[in-house]
Amino acid sequence: MTIRTILVDDEKLAIQGLAHRLAAFEDVEIIDTCANGREAIRKIKTEKPDLVFLDIQMPGFDGFSVVKGVMDIEPPLFVFVTAYEEHAIRAFEANAVNYLMKPVDEIKLADTIERVRQRLAEKKSAEDAGQLLDVLAEVAPERVADFVETTQAVSESEGRFEKLINVKDRGQIFRVEVDTIEHIEAAGDYMIISTGDNSLVLRETMKDLERRLDPRKFQRVHRSTIVNLDLVRQVRPHTNGECFLVLESGAEVKVSRSYRDVVARFVH
Repeated sequence: MTIRTILVDDEKLAIQGLAHRLAAFEDVEIIDTCANGREAIRKIKTEKPDLVFLDIQMPGFDGFSVVKGVMDIEPPLFVFVTAYEEHAIRAFEANAVNYLMKPVDEIKLADTIERVRQRLAEKKSAEDAGQLLDVLAEVAPERVADFVETTQAVSESEGRFEKLINVKDRGQIFRVEVDTIEHIEAAGDYMIISTGDNSLVLRETMKDLERRLDPRKFQRVHRSTIVNLDLVRQVRPHTNGECFLVLESGAEVKVSRSYRDVVARFVH
């Protein structure tokens, strides 16, 4: 699969340098370059690229204005490339694939292209499923309901849930792999995310965070606690029908009686 790409930067040398680094990736095809945001919006709508590397600070329309300017079409994937760290939070809020600092590091660029490949592969799978559904509706309408149910189940288990969570803590942004999270505890309007060797504070409600996590792995075991069941190593009985889960790091989490049956389905 070819990744059709547009580079947007008001600095000609920056575009040339990025194009040189991208030449190492055989599946990346640079189809156009733009020197300002207004031109970028026009070419994105015309060329419909898969990926856009986008500078943030440009005369006139900045990078975030470009993103907003193409929301009336199916937008491409965006990677922000800038010399200014302070824009990182807004970049992740804009659902960027990544945020790269100038000059672009080759290892981080390779990681970014791999993320792009994964996102495009997931998108292609969704398109294939839609086309198959159209065919089924014509030749076997009685099977459409079964197909929709199966597709939704796969989508929920593979595509809807987060694999990385961006956490702003102590003035820094941490990219946390969801599979490394052992447990999450609520503290007012904040969530304390524990990965075994680190704890980070995320400003988000328990309910919203639960929607982002795969329920096959992450289950609430207490009114204010979510646990990664894949990282449970022992179940230790306690009084009054409660129990403790011993996690991979050695940490212990209490399971209240009202959630005991939920955990029993996953932990034996």
